[in-house]
Amino acid sequence: MYKIDEAQEKKEILRRYRLIFKSFKREISQEEHDAIHKAFVLAVTAHGHTRRKSGEPYIYHPLEVAHIVVEDIGLGPTAVVCALLHDVVEDTEYTLTDIENGFGPTVARIVDGLTKIDAIFDQNQSFSIQAENFKKLLFSLSDDVRVILIKLADRLHNMRTLDSMARDKQLKIASETINVYAPLAHRLGLFSIKSELEDLAMKYTEPDIYSFIAEKIKQSEPEREDLINNFIDPIRKKLDAECLKFSISGRVKSICSIWGKMKKKGIPFEEVYDLFAIRIVLDSPVENEKADCYRVYAIVNSLYRANPDRLRDWIAIPKSNGYEALHTTVMSSTGRWIEVQIRSKRMDEIAERGYAAHWRYKNEGINPDGETGLDLWLNKIKEMLEHSASDNSLSFLNDFRQNFFNGEIYVYTPTGEVKSLPAGSTVLDFAFHIHSEIGFTVIGAKVNHKLVPINQKLKNGDQVEIITSKTQKPSETWLDYVVSSRAKSKIRQWLREEHARYYNQGRDALQQILATLSVPFTEENIRTIQNAFSRKNKSELFYDVAMHKIEEKDIKPIFKPQEEKHENWFWQMFRRGGSSNQAKNAPQTQSNALNLQDAIQAQVENKPESLLLGNDIQKLNYIIPECCNPIPGDDVIGIIIPNKGIEVHRTNCPKAIELMSQYGNRIVKAKWKKNERIGFLTGISINGFDRPGMAKDILEKVNDDSQINIRSINMKSAEGVFEGQIMLYINNTTHLQDMMDRVNQVDGVEKVKRIDQKEV
Repeated sequence: MYKIDEAQEKKEILRRYRLIFKSFKREISQEEHDAIHKAFVLAVTAHGHTRRKSGEPYIYHPLEVAHIVVEDIGLGPTAVVCALLHDVVEDTEYTLTDIENGFGPTVARIVDGLTKIDAIFDQNQSFSIQAENFKKLLFSLSDDVRVILIKLADRLHNMRTLDSMARDKQLKIASETINVYAPLAHRLGLFSIKSELEDLAMKYTEPDIYSFIAEKIKQSEPEREDLINNFIDPIRKKLDAECLKFSISGRVKSICSIWGKMKKKGIPFEEVYDLFAIRIVLDSPVENEKADCYRVYAIVNSLYRANPDRLRDWIAIPKSNGYEALHTTVMSSTGRWIEVQIRSKRMDEIAERGYAAHWRYKNEGINPDGETGLDLWLNKIKEMLEHSASDNSLSFLNDFRQNFFNGEIYVYTPTGEVKSLPAGSTVLDFAFHIHSEIGFTVIGAKVNHKLVPINQKLKNGDQVEIITSKTQKPSETWLDYVVSSRAKSKIRQWLREEHARYYNQGRDALQQILATLSVPFTEENIRTIQNAFSRKNKSELFYDVAMHKIEEKDIKPIFKPQEEKHENWFWQMFRRGGSSNQAKNAPQTQSNALNLQDAIQAQVENKPESLLLGNDIQKLNYIIPECCNPIPGDDVIGIIIPNKGIEVHRTNCPKAIELMSQYGNRIVKAKWKKNERIGFLTGISINGFDRPGMAKDILEKVNDDSQINIRSINMKSAEGVFEGQIMLYINNTTHLQDMMDRVNQVDGVEKVKRIDQKEV
């Protein structure tokens, strides 16, 4: 428990305040110093005796955010002023006008932007409102990127101090961080902040795994240090002989990155070969830095055998977030692969501090390539906003994630010009990237001189030649072929215009159909048809009628008398606690979906601990999804999904993390009932070296526990190695782990792991 000592707190406040000035990499003017001090005094006055959940004075938070802004991101005095004031307007009686009068329009604009970001992730708002606010925010972001940089610093400190929050709040904030803030930090080139955000989020979404890997890293430290020192010693001697100025060090990869490799490759911690990386940073003038990096690359490869498949040249073609470096993976004398990263001091600062450093170098005239990655990134955001002015906010947010949070590929035009596209882009994306008219008329392409269709996915290094035809025109299926926001926006715009041309024709045709069916041509009946065929608006509906995609035979059943009142049936099912399968298959109308949602919300508000998972559903319907297939003993969370009910996921399920970041205000505490004897479907995968009687020995170990009921077995063997999957009904994680331990003891079995149902 936090003990209040006001005298000690005042000393700590001053210590943190002075630390901000020590972190500046340059001398600041007296005017800048005075502005920071003025902001500090206002922040202390505004937040007064307010305390955080941990019990600490609230002023600690803006001071730490300001320190991160300088130390980790490298921003200047104006950003520090904004960081100190970032919560003043939202949490105190001071207004934006007070900020502008005291500090000027630039500071007021940035503080306003920071306040709007907080509104975006207000957990009392629906996700659609958040998406709309996010879209509005990007308009201001494209004017001053410091808004998002300071917000990242704010989120980093909140994650560092998340222990004092309730468990459901921790999960909500951690999920939001992993879904939005960490990818945003990565896209802005803030590698250190991105890695720390991912690790801190994992600490709360997967605490056991996080603790396990952290302990393993700590235990392996002495051995790792010896390996690093022995590896870099020959490199250091060679670089000294070349009279190069450099620093060389070894760095352990992030816990989240290590866990990602363990999951992707299905290997234990001990088999993660690239647990750490060697970094060589050259102190070279800008005009020589690229040549010096390639010299060092040649020296490293002369000392150790390189893996040609692991060379990454981000100097010749920098990443779109500004990252520049050479990566090579070589075999050490101990028989382990080790990654070596080679970069200049300038490249290293950009790699760690991202676009903030790019920005500073540009302003200091040290940008040899003219336009920075920051300029290009902001231009892409502006272009996306312009192209999506009339798009639905939710679809816009999904497009934004696809285009700006995911990876990218580099492809070539027939003349050798390099084009950067979002990962997963197709020939159609490439065509729209070149020009809209080329996109509208593309019928295929030659990729590496081979003829391919328009939905062909492109890979890094592909050379693409577009083939067009004047008779070609887009269709709705094209939206399934593209991932880039530009292509989607242009196709949607064309479709809207096409729908408008057939509006009257389709309207007249629908009126005739309804007259034949003796159904009045009213707005209510049109909406009924529109909803039945999931059309977004009347324009889409009339177009499909005009194109004979929707005909009389399709519309007629909609207006037939209903023998059964679906709403009453569904509501009765809900009240008596119907099964998850019944809930899935039940016919739903808009009103019963709203009734279901309201009823669940009311019960959750009255009894936040009432979602007990077991045979007795206790009034609340819930669905066990197949994405993570939780069983008793798993750490789980319930999430109210609009129009569906409550989904129960493992807290570390990727789908749950996405849902919690979207529906943070609908998280329901969930726990398993004790001593429940219910069979939950789960499975294990097994592999190893095959021998006669292997399957028999494995099944004997599985059947040692009478509480396990096997549903299916699938085993195959080739060249002396076998793989198998066993799906079974089991009571809880303890029984599952005991059974896995028994199977692991079978002679020849190399690995046993739990699988999700979706893997089967």
